Amino acid sequence: MRTIVCQEPGRLELVERPAPSAVPEGWARIAVSHVGICGTDYHIFEGKHPFLEYPRVMGHEVSATVLEAPAGSGLTVGQPVIVNPYIACGTCVACRKGKPNCCVAIKVLGVHTDGAFCEEIVVPAGNLYPAGTLSLEAAATVEFLAIGAHAVRRAQAPAGSRSLVIGAGPIGLGTALFSRIAGHEVTLLDTSAERLAMARDRLGFESGVIANADVASALAAITDAEGFDVVFDATGYAKSMEAALAYVAHGGTLVYVSVVKEDIRFSDPEFHKREMMLVGSRNATAEDFRHVVASIEAGRVPVEALVTHRTTLASVPDDLARWATLKDGLIKAVVRIAA
Repeated sequence: MRTIVCQEPGRLELVERPAPSAVPEGWARIAVSHVGICGTDYHIFEGKHPFLEYPRVMGHEVSATVLEAPAGSGLTVGQPVIVNPYIACGTCVACRKGKPNCCVAIKVLGVHTDGAFCEEIVVPAGNLYPAGTLSLEAAATVEFLAIGAHAVRRAQAPAGSRSLVIGAGPIGLGTALFSRIAGHEVTLLDTSAERLAMARDRLGFESGVIANADVASALAAITDAEGFDVVFDATGYAKSMEAALAYVAHGGTLVYVSVVKEDIRFSDPEFHKREMMLVGSRNATAEDFRHVVASIEAGRVPVEALVTHRTTLASVPDDLARWATLKDGLIKAVVRIAA
């Protein structure tokens, strides 16, 4: 089967590899249809991912059709499915609590193990969810949107809350969409006027603030200097994550959607006097995937506005390499695997 392999940082190759021949008990074999390109994929290509061994087949935002499925799984041959790429152990302390998204021994497709930039893969049957009425292209956006949906659910902020989403990349925009679906009054904060304009024009987010020297006063004007009930940081930058605490209202919540290698430092007196909650959010669960599918089906998530770039498996080496540096107008790129 055709497969894209990142042989080493900066080198992608289209190669022929054997298709899966053995399907483990309880697993399913699927024909990959579409794969979204994630920020993680760009980091892998650029050699910036801290926990990765090369060569690696990338790709974890996946839609597919079922080729083989175990009896009793509820899956049928030819069924369109969405792949949950978080392969959990099922026995650790997190899994026993119903939180496989933060499994102690988690393996993420395309990161810890080979992913879906190829024509067929095998995955645990329990990691496949029906695509419902979604197109297979739209189904490939569900995983990245589920990251934001999970972060919003973790915040536990009621309708009417004022929310600030820092970072208007794909994960930030997904978070903003599900914050809006939750009934929040959403403001976006980003360093790029272009990204804020895209969020306004394509997704309807009218409240956007440029991160510059006047950012504190601009945000204070929006909240009458009270701060935001919930702040989501989706930047992947330690300095932004540290600065985010200052934007949280007394009694509010700060959710770290992104992750960085560095230590995060903040003022304990500021943290305590606000009696704020600091929440980590990692990956997503089946509940979040279902919420995303239902929201797209209900017309509450404009997938057609999120998918800005398209390519094919054969063109990935050229296109991904170009988009890693030239991101003008880019929100989400999707690879069509099926011929």
